Amino acid sequence: MELNRRSVLAAIGAGTAAAALAGCGGGASSAGSADGPAKGEITLLTPIYEGADGKTLLEQKILGGFRKKYPDVEVNVDYTTYAQLNEKITTGLAGGLLPDVLMMGVGWIPPFAAKGAIAELPEKFASAHDYEERVLEPSRYEGKLYALPVVLDTRIVVYRKDHFAEAGIRKTPANWAELRAVAKQLTGGGRLGFDPFSIDLRQCWETFLFANGGQLFSADGKKVLFTDARGVEALQFFKDLVKDGSADYARKTDAGAPSNVQTGKASMMMTTSALWNQVQDQNPDLIADDKLGSFVLANRKPAMLQGGTLVTQSARSKHPAAARALVEYLATPESILGAAEQRGSVPGLRDLNDTGYVKENQFVDLSLQNLQHAVSEGGTAAWMEIREKIKPTLEPAVVGGQSAKDAIAELGRLAEAAIGRM
Repeated sequence: MELNRRSVLAAIGAGTAAAALAGCGGGASSAGSADGPAKGEITLLTPIYEGADGKTLLEQKILGGFRKKYPDVEVNVDYTTYAQLNEKITTGLAGGLLPDVLMMGVGWIPPFAAKGAIAELPEKFASAHDYEERVLEPSRYEGKLYALPVVLDTRIVVYRKDHFAEAGIRKTPANWAELRAVAKQLTGGGRLGFDPFSIDLRQCWETFLFANGGQLFSADGKKVLFTDARGVEALQFFKDLVKDGSADYARKTDAGAPSNVQTGKASMMMTTSALWNQVQDQNPDLIADDKLGSFVLANRKPAMLQGGTLVTQSARSKHPAAARALVEYLATPESILGAAEQRGSVPGLRDLNDTGYVKENQFVDLSLQNLQHAVSEGGTAAWMEIREKIKPTLEPAVVGGQSAKDAIAELGRLAEAAIGRM
């Protein structure tokens, strides 16, 4: 199958990149022999280590240590964003110019492993450090290891302790009924009781789906499961909050801007552990005065969406030994801790649970204490196409008159069609 750059980009724009590339790979693949000496010039593609501080951390501290260990390897870094990452990988795959080492999101491994884009890693890497098994699950495809976790980005609920105290609320909500009641109680005077929408709608709905005991796909990734009552109920809960006046889709805040919980415009919000770093920079008094708390969303069960960044190796690297060495190095405790501290993310290693960083960041500490409740998005080789359709398909039910049942049914049809094209 021949694809030029224009046709690939058109496919991506239509949300069908995964389908367009279906003929470009021959299934999961391993790179050439990585048993020789690590040497050569390789490229790392990364959507993290943002900004000047991130670049300094990666190029001087992390890669500085790598160069000392592997002096015959030269690493060129290609920085991108998560918004552009899929396009860069897909275009590189079609053009035969895929970077040697790639960092990608949770849920991304099955699609690119199925295309033969990334290489299987030695199983011994999975036991090199003390990983929580749930942390390793997104790194596998058909039972084989293709990636290692670098940092996790969990979705939790953060709340204002002072708002709770003023309202006489003594405990955090244990289920959706309590959450809705507390949100209504806290709403008023221009303040929202709950802001679930300042994180991506896809991630928010998934977190509620999992807390409702639902699943996205079957274990083999070939059957859609979110179209049952639990998926509909998760979306309906958002509509109920909006109807109550306790939540408002139009009042969500942009990433990096002071959040509604920081400004006091909301008493609770869905967010990530990275909010702790943001508050330290923008409103350190909230931490000093112990005004912020956090809890894991629960309904039929507690559930915490586990996103994050994984590192993997191109299946077509000309220097597989060097690429594999870099993958392994980026997943060492020292490298992971640096990346987590810079981003305010969760290090997915028990080895790091007692570090000062974890103990100081209360949202990270909560996440690590609840990794048994972590659930990852993805789980199908068609995920890269499906993930782009979730937000625009569900949004009309949240902001308009479409029913939750109809929106979930439409998303189900789109997902089944994507899976059928694999």
